[in-house]
Amino acid sequence: MAAPQGGYPPQEGYAQPGYGSPDLTQQQESAVPAQGAPPAGAAAKKKRAYAGEAFEFGSGANAALGGQPTAGGAYGAYPQQPQAAGYQQPAYGADPSQLQPAYGADPSQLQPSTAGYAPTSSGVAQMTQQFGGMGMSEPHHMPPPQPQPAVQPQRQIQLNQLYPTDLISQPFNVAELDYPLPPLFCPRSVFESPTANCPPKYMRSTLNAVPTNNSLLKKSKLPFALVIQPYGALHDAEDPIPVIPDQVISRCRRCRSYINPFVTFLDHGHRWRCNMCNLTNDVPQAFDWDSTHQRPADRSLRADLNHSMVEFVAPQEYMVRPPQPLVYLFLIDVSYASVTSGLLATSARCIKESLDRIPNADRRTRLGFIAVDSSLHYFSIPRDGSDSSDPRMLVISDLDEPFLPIPGDLLVTMSECRENIETFLDKLQEMFQNTQNNSCAMGSALRAGYKLISAVGGKMTVLSASLPNIGHGALTMREDKKVLGTSKESSLLQTANSFYKSFAVECSKSQVSVDMFLFSSQYQDVASLSCLPRYTGGQTYFYPGWNAARSEDAIKFAREFSEYLSSEIGLEAVLRVRATTGLRMSTFYGNFFNRSSDLCAFPAFPRDQAYVVEVAIDETVAKPVVCLQAAVLHTTCNGERRIRVLTLALPTTTNLADIYASADQQAVATFFSHKAVERTLSSGLEPAREALQAKVIELLTTYRKELAGGSVSGSGLQFPANLRGLPVLFLAMIKNLGLRKSAQIPTDMRSAALCLLSTLPLPLLIQYIYPRMYSLHDMPDTAGVPDEQTGEITLPPTVNLSSSRIAAYGLYLIDDGQTQFLWVGRDAVPQLIEDVFGVPDKSQLRVGKQKLPEVDNEFSQRVRAVIDKSRDHRSKGVGSMIVPHLYVVREDGEPGLRLWAQTMLVEDRADQSVSLDQWMTTLREKVVQ
Repeated sequence: MAAPQGGYPPQEGYAQPGYGSPDLTQQQESAVPAQGAPPAGAAAKKKRAYAGEAFEFGSGANAALGGQPTAGGAYGAYPQQPQAAGYQQPAYGADPSQLQPAYGADPSQLQPSTAGYAPTSSGVAQMTQQFGGMGMSEPHHMPPPQPQPAVQPQRQIQLNQLYPTDLISQPFNVAELDYPLPPLFCPRSVFESPTANCPPKYMRSTLNAVPTNNSLLKKSKLPFALVIQPYGALHDAEDPIPVIPDQVISRCRRCRSYINPFVTFLDHGHRWRCNMCNLTNDVPQAFDWDSTHQRPADRSLRADLNHSMVEFVAPQEYMVRPPQPLVYLFLIDVSYASVTSGLLATSARCIKESLDRIPNADRRTRLGFIAVDSSLHYFSIPRDGSDSSDPRMLVISDLDEPFLPIPGDLLVTMSECRENIETFLDKLQEMFQNTQNNSCAMGSALRAGYKLISAVGGKMTVLSASLPNIGHGALTMREDKKVLGTSKESSLLQTANSFYKSFAVECSKSQVSVDMFLFSSQYQDVASLSCLPRYTGGQTYFYPGWNAARSEDAIKFAREFSEYLSSEIGLEAVLRVRATTGLRMSTFYGNFFNRSSDLCAFPAFPRDQAYVVEVAIDETVAKPVVCLQAAVLHTTCNGERRIRVLTLALPTTTNLADIYASADQQAVATFFSHKAVERTLSSGLEPAREALQAKVIELLTTYRKELAGGSVSGSGLQFPANLRGLPVLFLAMIKNLGLRKSAQIPTDMRSAALCLLSTLPLPLLIQYIYPRMYSLHDMPDTAGVPDEQTGEITLPPTVNLSSSRIAAYGLYLIDDGQTQFLWVGRDAVPQLIEDVFGVPDKSQLRVGKQKLPEVDNEFSQRVRAVIDKSRDHRSKGVGSMIVPHLYVVREDGEPGLRLWAQTMLVEDRADQSVSLDQWMTTLREKVVQ
């Protein structure tokens, strides 16, 4: 057996499955042959073996990276392991040395490779497209010091090639979900900027080649939609984009698009032609003037002509009123359930400790508090330095028409009352510590809170551990276990009281957003309560069975709530998406209120959600390129009015093969995740599941008839290489907690899952649908240690979510982004248990929710590093405040926990659902019929 490549020296190395395989940092074409055990020399030290002698070496899930066919070997259409950053990836089917340009890279380098699959028997030719005649006219000389925009010669660009593969003979490999997007061939920008086109992190299209007319789009059966995530982090410092402070905002007079890198300058640079509607506009006088230094500016350096993502500081005309301050009104449940679970004490302490993190750069941030049981308890907090530092509690027991007991002092400026706010939070717990009150009038508290802040706007943050059972919006216990898993279950996912939707619409009009933090150990009607965040740009955070006595519960909530309070949200925001003439935004999905046909209103604009916009093609598009532009007008939490603009350019095509070759499987899955939630809430769970299956069959049938010549060779099922993961993602979606057919899923859990399916940013959504599994006992030497170049922790390769990939002696991490499971095989050797958990025997292993102990050895450090890195949403380019719980699961341990972890293995047959093999067989039968 070859010596290990790092970590333990050979004499005390782990004799792990997979050790001694060739360079484990590279994807190999095929698995390494099993190797025999090393000879046991008389003088050699006893080796620590994680895999007992009963198991062959080289047979673990990571043996030569996977113990499963690795990408590259099985399918000629795919490159080997993609590069980590920048979307600078090998083209599908190309020699990996021939890199495609990154989004927005120099288009003069666009030389697509012709390697890979030959055209299919149906004669799918290599498609070329004329990209000349873009409306980019020969530039005139602009007055100095302006440089000339580049001359744009006519040129031919080949769009993505179609690489057919067989879904049956070439089984799905999890690595296919992480392959690069089909490359996006985009036009030259006015100043040849490499950052001219929007990175997929912020805005991506389901199609990277757009059909020129609606009939072609309908024929393809693929959706044309945008997945928009305007922010890549909770805090601006982690995700900086260019800010244009001069307040010179040039927009098209007709379509109101913002000037961007794809416009054309005419008339010696004095006018510009809109790339959306072709209208010619005057360039503003101050466009070429540097107001900061009071001197002429170089136009070619302007951020709005070089970057696809910019933020303008808005002038006065973009404000209906002076920018509002940041307002947090906390509605805190103080009933018996909240006090005994520790929610009241934990939330009060967490708010106090997070006061320094709440954005307050302009010193205008205001806070208010209302405690809720069978009455409403207002608190008047005096200013620091006043005669009395004690807060006054004012109790209102009229729940039908709750009124404000005093006009002022209920909403206080944080910087003026900081010490007294802290004093109040210290005393809050004591005020209700002996309560026996089981009532919760949260609906009435929401009405009262609305009266308090509606004149200003702001956020109402609800922290509740009980069902709102009296006053406005009173709810009853309506879950019936006999109904779960039947057609009647869908009624439980509907709102039980019309108050919640009508009140949410009222809030949206007054710039009031609602966030729900729900903690009940019993039924809390998440379906009804989640209506408030859904229409006000908020979010529902669900903590089932939460109890502060468990340190894991308390720490998770404290960390998440602190991140929530520190997030730099936008206020009184609107989102509008514009596009080239002929395209129209038809349907919008996400948490907001659709104020008009194309305007989405957000009282508060969160940093941790994504939105989906379906695009309709109303008339034939004659241009070789279409542009789509999203704009978010908002007030920053520091009181500045800003406009964040994202611009995406996409080539058009008249060819069905180009559309399929350029489809983005993750964006398509995201679109149908939102559609499935909508269908569930309107029609029910079974229709939503059936619609997903019907859509996969429709896509496979269309591909077979239109592009594969109608033939199915042998037992095959053909689909393009870039969409191979789509049938698996649809199956995983059907098996997700939100949609799964089961009589065991509590309604609150299902409703909370539906909230996630309709709001998560794309990378987190895909992980929630198809969780990540890592084999830890035999991970490569490079895994769990910082990369030499980047300093980032390297993760082991992902493993297919199938029990056939799990060895009985293994240790595995399964992570869906919300929950992590550390799976310990029934035959795990004592040395592995001791190294990771610090106990000598598996029988002493504590299972369930916990934090891994810090055992003093290298392997323990690497396992903990992998668990932490898997939680790191920043490396995925998204903002998120979620800190997943870690559950330790023994294969021969507690059955309920084991079954829960096994529901993550979406390729297995379980409960009332099929395995991946059965799913593929069913799809093939339906397609061939």
